[in-house]
Amino acid sequence: MDDLSSLARRQLDDARASAHGRSAHLFLQDGPLRQTVIALIEGAALDEHNTPPAASLQVLHGRVRLTGTADERDLIAGQVTPIPHERHGLKALQDSAVLLTAVTATKTMN
Repeated sequence: MDDLSSLARRQLDDARASAHGRSAHLFLQDGPLRQTVIALIEGAALDEHNTPPAASLQVLHGRVRLTGTADERDLIAGQVTPIPHERHGLKALQDSAVLLTAVTATKTMN
């Protein structure tokens, strides 16, 4: 069992030591389900990218901005949001750690 607070602290330390100001650790993988802790130092960003079939973002520490969507939004620690089904990015407004939960495939019903 993983402790999200400890994972977030470790990833923040790694992000601070990284030339790019970010760090990520995939800690749970079960079939199409993925959970990753991502840390970004203030000002660091993830460029726009496509969305998996289903995903959510929970802020564990700090403040981030979900960018590139019709309704850009700022999120603070404790908030969770579904990730829109359009290209998007993420920018750290403060040193931040987030939990990305993603489903990478869905089963089609016949």
